[in-house]
Amino acid sequence: MKFCFAYGSGAFKQVNNDGNNMLDLIFVVRNANKWHAENLVNNPNHYAQPLRFFGPKTITNVQEQLGAKIFYNTLVKTNQGQLIKYGVISEVSLVEDLLDWNDLYLAGRLHKPVKVIVEPDENSQLRTALVQNLHSAIHAALLLLPEHFTEIDFFKKITSLSYHGDFRMIFGENKDKISNIVLPQLHHFKQLYEPILKHFDNYIDIPKSDHMIVTCHQDISPATKIHHLNHLPRMPQVKLVRAWSQGPRSKDTEDCLRAIAHDPECCDILEQCLKEIVWRSSVTQSLKGIITAGFVKSVKYSGAKIIKMLQSNTSKNILPKPSLSDSSKIKVVQTVVKKTEPKKDVEKRVE
Repeated sequence: MKFCFAYGSGAFKQVNNDGNNMLDLIFVVRNANKWHAENLVNNPNHYAQPLRFFGPKTITNVQEQLGAKIFYNTLVKTNQGQLIKYGVISEVSLVEDLLDWNDLYLAGRLHKPVKVIVEPDENSQLRTALVQNLHSAIHAALLLLPEHFTEIDFFKKITSLSYHGDFRMIFGENKDKISNIVLPQLHHFKQLYEPILKHFDNYIDIPKSDHMIVTCHQDISPATKIHHLNHLPRMPQVKLVRAWSQGPRSKDTEDCLRAIAHDPECCDILEQCLKEIVWRSSVTQSLKGIITAGFVKSVKYSGAKIIKMLQSNTSKNILPKPSLSDSSKIKVVQTVVKKTEPKKDVEKRVE
């Protein structure tokens, strides 16, 4: 295992948490085939039939050739009775998504605060890719925001990059999910992005303040937009060029991005391109989930999501119940991670 983190409502407090949320985990491994081979021996019941009988090679092929190159085992109960869902992805595939936004799937997850369980190696390319992903998120968010906006707007926009276009937001997810993520975690967002924003002093002004709502100002000149567009990941740039060229015949990338920067609809063009990436990966990964989780678990998991959505719509003004403490959740996580892994500071954020 090269990297492991927990995310979502099971790891962080969110509005309308009921304290019984499933804990979401991601295991980043060097060799997916070897990992699944060992896990099939230790935890065969985690895998749905008939995939478990086809063996690790078939499972690895399903993981890496379908959807967002991640394989989920869901509704797994630990010895402590905690329900978890864990995804397995190869280090190479994660680095590609972080740098290029091919799927904007785990790259989107990592735009938000996560609890790191196993840190990447100091010399790992993964560390650089994680930081670059945060830089890319800021470039994209600033292109989508007006000249004046609040700090909360800024973090909401970053969070929305991987949600706008997700078909599950049409039906199956709480429509207030973005606000529910950002507002209770504003301090964590500030911690995560503070060291990155130091590189954007020439483009954005965020006043130093302890207040929840701080009005920010950014330069929206075409020259600055060109700078942001040139620093977007590869896949959004490819889609921008195709959209501007109005077809598969690609024009010069630099010329297209310069023209888009001067277009009053620059924001709308970029937003549509990002939505296309998110739509494709969310649909294909969800269809893949029916195969990897099995029909029964898929129905049960999807049903729980829909019930949660309906309940949140009828209880928006009800204060959230106390949730499990961070320490108890991390204790659950540590039962999944191999005991041979060195103990890490679970509060440390990716910086």
